[in-house]
Amino acid sequence: MNTQLLEAAHRLDTAGRWPEAAEAYRAFLTLEPRHAGAWADLGGLLLVMEHPLEAREACQRALELAPGLPEALTNLACLLVTQRHFGAAAELFAKILAEDPRRNDARLALADCQWKQGQLPAARATLAGVLAQDPASPDGHRMLCRILTEAGEPARVLEEVRRHFAARGLAGAPEALWEESQFSLLAGDLPGAWDPYESRLGLDRPGRPQTHPHHPRWQGEPFPGRTLLVEFEQGLGDTLMFARFLTLAKARGGRVLLRAQAELAGLLATCPGVDAVLTPGDPLPPFDLHVPLLSLPGLFRTALADLPGEVPYLRIPGQVPHRAALAQLLAPSAGRIRVGLAWAGSPAHGRDAERSLPPALLAPLAALSGVAWFSFHFGPGTAPVPGLIPLAPHLADFSDSAYALGAMDLLITVDTALAHLAGALGVPALVLLHHFPDWRWLLGRADSPWYPTLRLYRQPAPGAWAPAIQQILADLSS
Repeated sequence: MNTQLLEAAHRLDTAGRWPEAAEAYRAFLTLEPRHAGAWADLGGLLLVMEHPLEAREACQRALELAPGLPEALTNLACLLVTQRHFGAAAELFAKILAEDPRRNDARLALADCQWKQGQLPAARATLAGVLAQDPASPDGHRMLCRILTEAGEPARVLEEVRRHFAARGLAGAPEALWEESQFSLLAGDLPGAWDPYESRLGLDRPGRPQTHPHHPRWQGEPFPGRTLLVEFEQGLGDTLMFARFLTLAKARGGRVLLRAQAELAGLLATCPGVDAVLTPGDPLPPFDLHVPLLSLPGLFRTALADLPGEVPYLRIPGQVPHRAALAQLLAPSAGRIRVGLAWAGSPAHGRDAERSLPPALLAPLAALSGVAWFSFHFGPGTAPVPGLIPLAPHLADFSDSAYALGAMDLLITVDTALAHLAGALGVPALVLLHHFPDWRWLLGRADSPWYPTLRLYRQPAPGAWAPAIQQILADLSS
């Protein structure tokens, strides 16, 4: 009977019916309170359910009954990681490995803890063991590339990328070239990145541009008297960032049509390099040539030193919906410093958990005096500062956002499309970045060659937002 109850708990756990599974584990443990494995399983489940205190108690109970039980040690170590106690977690992962050197998952977790503590040589040595046991380990490879990048060894990064994909039988494949391009871009080697960056067009991934097999692809040659169709791709921030290259394309020929996301259409129509903006639902007019938007800098062989970085290269559209409502919200703040806040991006973004932050972490900013706070946050969330005025209900598209941003003295934001909008408009902005950011923000610098009016505040260690926010507060208070 008791065994059947434990089996039922396992089935519910596997099926994702976690509250029922937790009750089943507890019912079993009421009958069999000395079953260490069940306590460990309950601890792991409670960890997933984000009940850290109960998870710790269950794991400790398991270890009292069976000291050194691997499942309990693993769950307890993972709990410590979620609480950012990386040193204590590393000790447990090392203990697990001492008992069973085959546990490559524990070895990888140990390397992660070492990396998050800034112990790069130790993490690198641990990762060597991970990759010796599993040369094709994607997580081990990804972490090693990050460590080598932080250590300033771009050549070693590219060597590791090629080794990894060769181990997977994918040497020279689009996936390998794409990853090469990402690390080259992050290192600031734009000329060396643009050719492998074209590999993105051969990948089955979201945001691919529409193709036109019956029209020639533009190769950067002059095209007077003809029409070039530029197709958007990837995200909203990418479109805003790369729109600067449309003026260079326009200088080489006749008419330039841009097909872009509908929410950007009104804003992008202000770009001097665009004759007309189309959205995905619009019928295509006649055109002669086509090119993906993100291929333009490669055609111009763009380097960091010659980025078209003059701002603004986009303007606030003349007719903005809801302007009266926005103006009414902004009017009472006259005489105070207007500061916009955005602490989260789209949850659909692949790295949203890294780039977004809990709004409560921004609470220290309330110490700034003479500030009128405005929220550009979409979705639920608690206001991090008193008196925060939500603008999102009045922002139907990026033309509205541009108008609202134009009324701000400053924007404080995480890495979202809003940061790119501020940069394109020439609005001063402070951008909070993850320790290992997206390639466009480069590494180890507080400015952006892409956007002269942006200042960058980086996590000093993975997940460490508080020091970056304190630095913003110190800079704004001085």
